[in-house]
Amino acid sequence: MKLGINGLGRIGKLTLWRHIAQKSFDGLVVNIGRNAGKSFEDVAHYIERDSTYGRLETFLHGYSAEPVISDLNENEGTMMIDGLEVKFLQETRNPGETAWADHDVKIVVDTTGSFLDPTLPADAPGGSIRGHLDSGAEKVIVSAPFKIKQKGAKMPEDAVTTVMGVNENAYDPRHHKLISNASCTTTCLAHMMKPLLDYFGRQKILSASMATVHAATGSQQVLDRLPKAGASDLRKNRSISNNIILTTTGAANALRLVIPEMETIGFIAESVRVPTTTGSLIILVLSLQEEMTGDSIRREMVNEVYRKAAEKDPKRYLHYTEKQNVSCDIIGYPRAAAVIEGHETHTRTAEIAINLERAPGFDQSVIAQLDNKIVRIPITQAVVYGWYDNELGSYVNLLGDRTVTIAEDL
Repeated sequence: MKLGINGLGRIGKLTLWRHIAQKSFDGLVVNIGRNAGKSFEDVAHYIERDSTYGRLETFLHGYSAEPVISDLNENEGTMMIDGLEVKFLQETRNPGETAWADHDVKIVVDTTGSFLDPTLPADAPGGSIRGHLDSGAEKVIVSAPFKIKQKGAKMPEDAVTTVMGVNENAYDPRHHKLISNASCTTTCLAHMMKPLLDYFGRQKILSASMATVHAATGSQQVLDRLPKAGASDLRKNRSISNNIILTTTGAANALRLVIPEMETIGFIAESVRVPTTTGSLIILVLSLQEEMTGDSIRREMVNEVYRKAAEKDPKRYLHYTEKQNVSCDIIGYPRAAAVIEGHETHTRTAEIAINLERAPGFDQSVIAQLDNKIVRIPITQAVVYGWYDNELGSYVNLLGDRTVTIAEDL
């Protein structure tokens, strides 16, 4: 079976690296969708080197390795990479015009970030994710959350969002053709929330919020640039190399698709971009209701929840550490969806006073008979820190695992 990769940006290139390393497919077909450089050698040069992760041969075989790209055939658009044939297509960016069937490709990983609406028909102007299906693919995996543009439109029955290790079994090979692998932030967040939900239950988690301190992405500017017509967020056009930039994240909405219990928990998600190439951090803040009896919620309890969850994780996606890390320590960390930094977990308990006379939904005639109309409820606020390599280490590796499991069901 051959794997198709649509797009050769950051995620596309690292997805190529990952599957060259794992050799889970007989061959790879990469759609660039345009000409690149002055010759086919320039494509090989781009694949071979990476400013964040080093050289491909070093990634595959260590520092004593020899170059692994050979047998370039520009006429055929093929090259051998570590013994695996990789074919490159450069004719079109439109999924509906990419002849996957001609290349025996049944699974496509779309890493472009341009085709995210599963409700659009295959022949939609400008292209659609469903175009891959018309071109011969049987399954399409998207390396981003779905984005439905039409308000009120529902998610199609053949589309599903999954995060490996959290709800991967939500994928039904009999019905689902379009699979979103969510986002790097949602992946880390889901692995941070699931152990707490499993231990405390959704009724005990009153509210939650997160902020991701996120590395730069390819959509940001190296230097300040004049905004496009109609642009509403002027910060996206400012230089990422010397600024901390406030932005938005769709992690909260995607998390509800992955963990349905989050629908009943008030949740806010924010994002801050910082001038690093990769290695990001989620700061998760939760309000937990204390029980009148039993042990109080303390940092040791929260850390123990994560420690045991990490030990029981059969795929080792969740990691727990007492070490003091910085973002560079997480780069390339293999298959780690979230690395919980237990050293920085904090809790603080306080009482919240609620005046029942002002609380909606209560029978005021009953409340009038009470001697004490003030109820004091102990609430513990917990802060948890989770690291993730938003490119190769966390997201691309889990995306690769998702791809292999889908291929195994074909």
